[in-house]
Amino acid sequence: MPEIRPVIHILSLIAASLGVTMAFPMALDLVRGDANWAGFFEAMVVTILGASLTAIASHSHQKATLGLREAWLLTAGIWLVLPAVSALPFIFGEPDISFTDAYFESVSGFTTTGSTVITHLGDLPQSVLLWRGMLNWMGGLGIAFVAMIFLPVMRVGGMQLFRTEGFDTFGKILPRARDIAVSLLQVYAALTVLCAISFAICGQKAIDAIVHAMACVATGGFSNYDASFSEPSLRGASEYVGTIFMLLSAMPFIRFVQLMRGDARPIWHDLQVRAMLRWFGYASAVVILWRLVNSDAGFEHVLRTSLFNIASILTGTGFGSDNVSAWGSFPLMVAFTIGMIGGCSGSSSGAISVFRWQLFGAVLRAAIRRLYSPNRIAPAQYNGHTLTEDVVQPLMLYFTGYVLVSGISAEAISMTGVDFTSALFAVWTSIGNIGYGIGPLVNRTGTMVDFNDAATWIMSLNMLLGRLGLLAIFVILLPRFWRD
Repeated sequence: MPEIRPVIHILSLIAASLGVTMAFPMALDLVRGDANWAGFFEAMVVTILGASLTAIASHSHQKATLGLREAWLLTAGIWLVLPAVSALPFIFGEPDISFTDAYFESVSGFTTTGSTVITHLGDLPQSVLLWRGMLNWMGGLGIAFVAMIFLPVMRVGGMQLFRTEGFDTFGKILPRARDIAVSLLQVYAALTVLCAISFAICGQKAIDAIVHAMACVATGGFSNYDASFSEPSLRGASEYVGTIFMLLSAMPFIRFVQLMRGDARPIWHDLQVRAMLRWFGYASAVVILWRLVNSDAGFEHVLRTSLFNIASILTGTGFGSDNVSAWGSFPLMVAFTIGMIGGCSGSSSGAISVFRWQLFGAVLRAAIRRLYSPNRIAPAQYNGHTLTEDVVQPLMLYFTGYVLVSGISAEAISMTGVDFTSALFAVWTSIGNIGYGIGPLVNRTGTMVDFNDAATWIMSLNMLLGRLGLLAIFVILLPRFWRD
């Protein structure tokens, strides 16, 4: 049976730290003279007090080590519990929503999905807007760290090979997890500052530049406006800047650490990076050509909005500057396809990931070769590495699970009374952590507010499953997991 006490202790300390961060939006309200500071103060006190008491109760003087099962439990616990804690400011203060909606909003923020159930964002206190951006930012950094440290160890969806490609190779320079975390934080913060400055130069207000930079680098997609980047003040140069930083943030952050240390070769030679940029170029080109032929919009408008929205969907950011569903069936099909690809492993991006698709392609090519040449020994390979069964089996299980969970979830949402088109795209955007709303039920407000509570909980679960590679939650439900 897993050691529960150290897991609870660590989880409590993380929750207490999250409570401390609520002081930043609370201070913003106090400076601006906004009464919403009381909601953040109440949430902060409840969080810090409750988490501190739990940490004290679960503390042990005996040194405990976290094994594989404890790593599974801690990872799942972080992404299940922290959204509940971070939802408190939405309940105690503005926008004063139900726990169901508040939990959905927090899960969407932490998993960097970007879907929202909050309307009239422009009327909310700036503290709430900042908190939403912070959720994106903290979740994006956490995901990068989990992808580098936990998922490879837990052998989720073929990620153990990514461990040899990224973590172990770089571990020769920075062998300790603490050093890797500090380096990732430095890169993450530097990208955020550069993005915020760039948005400010483009004319965005300070709060807009800061929140949009947090959401952009996290590929999270929370905006300060209901219209996202189709807001008139965000059009133009901001879209080009957003496109660049979304693509940068969908690359493995470990490569930027190496770049900062004077070695640019890894990022240029990374097969993931090259494939992602190549696929982005293909998708953008065909959509731009389609729109130029089938619409009366000018070239610059088509170029700008196509690049921005294709980048947003591919990287799973969720910003929007135009209605993609109005472009036509072909661009919508392209958008749906690239949304399932996602960015690179080791970044804050979501969906299946370029890395897994490359592994899947290698396995498929090897299977096809064996069909026409059954006596030929031609194992699947990726970047010079032979893909062994301990890589291939979790990979195929992941793809099978992704399809099954998507289909079952879409059917379950439709059974709650949601039309099937909206249900299908709700699952697509949730399990892929894409955040891009499409469908009849989304069109009225551009948000998920019109979904019923049952559908909202299913989407929350899908966001968590998608972000943790499906298995991290399912595995703790198995009776065998809890037995010795």
